[in-house]
Amino acid sequence: MNIATREAYGEALKELAVNENIVVLDADLAKATKSIEFKKVASERFFDMGIAECDMIGTAAGLATCGKIPFATTFAMFGAGRAFEQIRNSVAYPNLNVKIAVTHAGVTVGEDGGSHQAIEDISLMRSVPNMVVINPADAIEAKKAVHAVAEYYGPIYIRFGRAGTPIIHNEDYEFKIGKGEIIREGKDVLIVATGIMVAKALEAAEILSKDNIEATVVNISTIKPLDTEIIVSLAKKIGKVVTAEEHSIVGGLGSAVAEVLSEQYPTKLKRVGIKDIFGQSGNPNALLEHYGLTTKDIVEAVKSI
Repeated sequence: MNIATREAYGEALKELAVNENIVVLDADLAKATKSIEFKKVASERFFDMGIAECDMIGTAAGLATCGKIPFATTFAMFGAGRAFEQIRNSVAYPNLNVKIAVTHAGVTVGEDGGSHQAIEDISLMRSVPNMVVINPADAIEAKKAVHAVAEYYGPIYIRFGRAGTPIIHNEDYEFKIGKGEIIREGKDVLIVATGIMVAKALEAAEILSKDNIEATVVNISTIKPLDTEIIVSLAKKIGKVVTAEEHSIVGGLGSAVAEVLSEQYPTKLKRVGIKDIFGQSGNPNALLEHYGLTTKDIVEAVKSI
């Protein structure tokens, strides 16, 4: 069963509506981002800011100074891109309790085209001091992450997708900000994945197993702060690392892992991701294949090292 993480975001907001300090702002995209689910149960705490993302972030910052817990919602391209200055100066610089919750990240936005496909957002947000960056792997993790985000004090950027994603967790799963998760163990290679690529990494591990290559698969849903302990300890134990992300390999998960390993335990590394190029309009699955973001691409990356 495939469920989009944006759907889980809407459901989580609805559940969080019992907390009267939580407010939701959206930039004229509530139906698409699913923040409209909050409006259905708490309309007096829902604010449609119009196509004015910079104003939305500034307003969210103001609400945070009054003790509210604002979730500012729009597409990833507009949240991380258009409103970057306001996020940096009005939210992160004063370390305010604002949650920037974005949807439609990556090339799986599909037919919306390259202008709307945020493939640099993780890089932008992880470069900002005080900012936590979260990229859930499936709908179950997404919902639990939203609840954890509401409990955490400080700026958070949380990223959701448009397309349905396989469910890899069960309802007993416990999400913790800053903690990676070993979801498969193997002795030959370490695959570190985030977001929709976690399911593909698991599929790749099963294929590799048929060739007597056993992979450990780690889900890194919190890209900042990165769980350096789990990455370094497994790299020391296994020795070869492949990263996988629906994001540019410049500044994303692959860069974060490379930075840690280069300082703490230099290791042979291969990054699966978008190779410093813009997206384009097309069917989401066709785009994943075109940009080398498939199970097959992970398998080939592993075999190359």
